[in-house]
Amino acid sequence: MSAILRLFWTFLKIGLFSIGGGYAIIPLIREQVVANSGWISSKMFTDIITISQMTPGPLAVNTSTFVGLQVGGIAGAVAATVGCVLCGIVICLLLHRFFQRHQSSIYVFEVLNGLKSASLGLIVSAAATIVLTALWGAQSVPISDAFSLLNGTALAIFSIALLVLRRWKPNPMLVMLASGVAGLLLYS
Repeated sequence: MSAILRLFWTFLKIGLFSIGGGYAIIPLIREQVVANSGWISSKMFTDIITISQMTPGPLAVNTSTFVGLQVGGIAGAVAATVGCVLCGIVICLLLHRFFQRHQSSIYVFEVLNGLKSASLGLIVSAAATIVLTALWGAQSVPISDAFSLLNGTALAIFSIALLVLRRWKPNPMLVMLASGVAGLLLYS
């Protein structure tokens, strides 16, 4: 039972301290479940992020559900999901009341601009983490070894998918499915 409570508490903290949601929350979740707790590996976390993007619903909620499922089964998934969304629901209700009362304040407007900037930094960090893990298989790569450690197959799949998405603009789900099939065939 303590694992379930730890999942709930961890994701409650993540939900409380995450600003920006979506991709901005990925570094925080990774730090807690991979680096601090060691519940899952970095590779599994990248796989969970990929699956979370393909399933309907918010990325943070999907990620917390899949991590909870890996760590504590169904009860872990419920605990992690509830922990992740509980603070957000309470904070949204409180903020709604606050903004209704202070909707014309310049100070409130400036605070929101600062939060937008912080969210951008978190999104860039999440993108770097995903690219490093996908193309180099590590969270950090020495510059001197960057070319020799680069996974050419992963780079080719990424480049082709990016080209197809930018040039012909198909449904991204189809491109993700095709990339998964290509990875399955090329890595088997």
